Amino acid sequence: MSIAISEDHRELAEGVRAWAASLQGVAAARAAEGEADAAFSDGWKAVTEMGLVGIAVSEDLGGGGGDVLDLAVALEAAAGELVAGPLLGPAVVATVLARSGAPESGGLLATLLAGSVAAPVMPGPDGPVAWDAPSAEHLLVEAEDGWRLLATDDLEVRPATGLDLSRRFGTLGAQPTLQGAPLTGVDHDLVRRTAVTLAAAEASGVARWCLRTAVEYAGVREQFGRKIGAFQAVKHLCVEMLETAEAVTAAAWDAAAAATAAAGGSPESVEQWAYAADVAEVTCFDGAVEIAKTCIQVLGGIGFTHEHDAHLHLRRAMALRALLGRSDDAALRLTDRACAGVRRRVTVDLGGRDAAVRPDVRAEAERLADLPAQDLRAALVDTGLLMPHWPAPYGRGADAVEQVVIDEELARAGVERPDIVIAGWALPTIIAHGTPEQQERFVRPSLLGELVWCQLFSEPGAGSDLASLRTRAVKVDGGWRLSGQKVWNSVAERADWGICLARTDPDVPQHKGITYFLVDMKHSEGIDVRPLREITGEALFNEVFLDDVFVPDDCVVAEPGDGWRLARTTLANERVAMAATRLSTSTERAVELVGAPDGASVPDRVAVGRSVALSTVCSLLGVRSTLRSLSGQGPGAESSVAKLLGVRNRQDGSELVVRLQQERLVLTEPAHRVPGQSAVAADVWEMLNTRCLSIAGGTTQILRNVAGERILGLPR
Repeated sequence: MSIAISEDHRELAEGVRAWAASLQGVAAARAAEGEADAAFSDGWKAVTEMGLVGIAVSEDLGGGGGDVLDLAVALEAAAGELVAGPLLGPAVVATVLARSGAPESGGLLATLLAGSVAAPVMPGPDGPVAWDAPSAEHLLVEAEDGWRLLATDDLEVRPATGLDLSRRFGTLGAQPTLQGAPLTGVDHDLVRRTAVTLAAAEASGVARWCLRTAVEYAGVREQFGRKIGAFQAVKHLCVEMLETAEAVTAAAWDAAAAATAAAGGSPESVEQWAYAADVAEVTCFDGAVEIAKTCIQVLGGIGFTHEHDAHLHLRRAMALRALLGRSDDAALRLTDRACAGVRRRVTVDLGGRDAAVRPDVRAEAERLADLPAQDLRAALVDTGLLMPHWPAPYGRGADAVEQVVIDEELARAGVERPDIVIAGWALPTIIAHGTPEQQERFVRPSLLGELVWCQLFSEPGAGSDLASLRTRAVKVDGGWRLSGQKVWNSVAERADWGICLARTDPDVPQHKGITYFLVDMKHSEGIDVRPLREITGEALFNEVFLDDVFVPDDCVVAEPGDGWRLARTTLANERVAMAATRLSTSTERAVELVGAPDGASVPDRVAVGRSVALSTVCSLLGVRSTLRSLSGQGPGAESSVAKLLGVRNRQDGSELVVRLQQERLVLTEPAHRVPGQSAVAADVWEMLNTRCLSIAGGTTQILRNVAGERILGLPR
């Protein structure tokens, strides 16, 4: 999914993409190969006529009256079609001038928007680097006393062909003679932050092109008699590209959104923009390069040829990283910000759609907050606020807007909802497919916490491949007899009821012979629950042996043979979580450790900053998914990618924490999740426990297969 989420932004992206394709930027880049002084004047004329550079400039200054997020949407679309020549550089200058508030900006912007190329000069290891060197008529140059926009006629500019064949850069010769006063309100941080924000949008466009190109090729190219996208190795490469692309896009989107929010210039909003820009710098440029390299790998030999366009996008990605991708420096800044207590805070603008429901929800939340603790859960159930997305009478049938409002108001009132755990999977199935008697018997008591549920799905030979389960159910008078073994069952030792899949017809295809049972765990004879000791040393899971367990007919949900369909049930009105941005528990712990008096080495602080960036991106995926729901769209790729990236975030974060403990690891007591244990032991327990995350609920590898086929459309 692109940066664009709202309908207006999607229309903008499509329009710019079609326009950019008509410019044939790839052909222009190839035609100018080897010409250091190529100006790409035809492309710049089209950019000027389109008004792209001034999208984020107010109308009274001659611009489009949009904001930085609008501009980012356009730049992403243009980069996907590799528009050649000046665009990013002039967009940076125009946005900086518009943001500066300098009295002289009006005249300078008028010149730029009328067609004069202006580009920034940024520091490099061998001296300043002038963007769009052969085309630029003005350069934004930093001196000791501030920034000036200087005419290139007064400068010695030496253009070079460079790595990116679709653009030109150059160096400055002798120190220019500075004329006039420096620009008001323009400083190094503003220029660099703006450049990173807009370049991140371009990186997202490059990443999207590479992902699309690789997937399309994998879907048609045949080897060994099959399309290569059917091979798991290729499928996983493509899904790994998807994961990285979603991270790049989310970070680029957030940097642009933060820049838009910082237009008022409040210190807090500027600090939030700085945070978001650092996350983008850590994430976007390295990510785009990796995706471009993987694209060539998927393409194989054709991708290595000069005639294919893949190398041009790799060159653009590497040039962006060379110009702005100081990811280690950005990671260090993120660590410093996190240690100082700064966190990314993203709010969701409901556009006034909350006005009709917020007063009543707020009043209800405040009433609940005043209740005694023992009465709170029943009140949440009675008001439908415990599971508001469920249909009445169990919930409120709340749409996406109302769900967000409920989350916000309960949090505001300090009301915490209990986690119903496995009941959150069992009850939707009973509500959607169960009999009225089953609904009355199970739903409300479970919501009140009177009934605890476990799940009896996985088996020793049927984990990710659940359809191959072997637990059998034989029809007898008045019900069924279940026999088999289940595994990885949490809370089975104390559960009142279990949802169980068993094979009732061995003579039909695997998916069609499974039935969904409700098993009385407390009173049924023949159930043996045995604890499973895991690598943490504890027994959080169980094995459950079913030996001729009787389940009456009234505990079969729907019809025999419907089990597979029911196991995949979700209510049509799905849960929309409040858009929250937070760091994972392990990342917060890592921040705590490097902020300790004895500190940490620079490499460790860089690692913590990268963990902060990834943890923030994982939260941003949730925010974007919420916004997509609020705009009436179905779930995007973010929701599927969120689990894959979230697992990596938690596993890598917990491992980083343990690494930061150094020699203390070998001297601590065994890791157990018990009160009073040492902090080091708790850190070790968390690291060991997170190893299950890439296995539980479908292994990472199986999920990548599913994502490759269902999201990317690759062959099975």
